[in-house]
Amino acid sequence: MPDPIIRPLRSDDRAAWDRLWGAYLDFYQTALPPEVYEATFTRLLDPGMPDMNGLIAIEDGTPTGLVHYIRHRHCWRVEDVCYLQDLFVDAEARGGGIGRALIEAVYAAADAAGTPSVYWLTQEFNDSARQLYDRIGRFTPFVKYVRG
Repeated sequence: MPDPIIRPLRSDDRAAWDRLWGAYLDFYQTALPPEVYEATFTRLLDPGMPDMNGLIAIEDGTPTGLVHYIRHRHCWRVEDVCYLQDLFVDAEARGGGIGRALIEAVYAAADAAGTPSVYWLTQEFNDSARQLYDRIGRFTPFVKYVRG
């Protein structure tokens, strides 16, 4: 099977992005209102917000995955870092290298922007994704907390 095409999101990707991001949110048992979809998609495409980025994976002409990443300042580094916030591949397309290709595309974009540190979070139960993450990243001992 040929490698998927990984490219930046475009305005004409909206319907495919809605479907993929909705499936991602469903996986994490989360729902967001339409105004969050609108704001997020707008930010990902806004040239005035170059720190927010989205890529889409196309396989055989069909959008099959997405990734969002955010570059930001960091108190422990001179250079910015890159947070890979959302990564999703359609269930039918998993295991074919799309997730790895999306992560590697973020790595390449981070390197090109001078932000070689890339990090992400996942839920503990996300066993299939963690198998990939264990091969392409390094597990850290940090535990996430959020405001109560």
